[in-house]
Amino acid sequence: MSLSGLCQICESNEAEHTCAQCGTPVCEKHYQRDESLCTHCIERSGRDDVVNPDPDSGPGVDDDDVHRI
Repeated sequence: MSLSGLCQICESNEAEHTCAQCGTPVCEKHYQRDESLCTHCIERSGRDDVVNPDPDSGPGVDDDDVHRI
């Protein structure tokens, strides 16, 4: 599927796919073909067997993301 515009994750590559879960247009690098999901949805699903290919392009962990019990 060819889309016009940039990947909504890295904002530098051409968007070639649409995430089946959130509808975000993403490039090949930020799309998991087997799952038909973007890397953000894969991360939110808690799957640890699929890794973001470019960890610098996704949301990082900061003090707001750390939960202490």
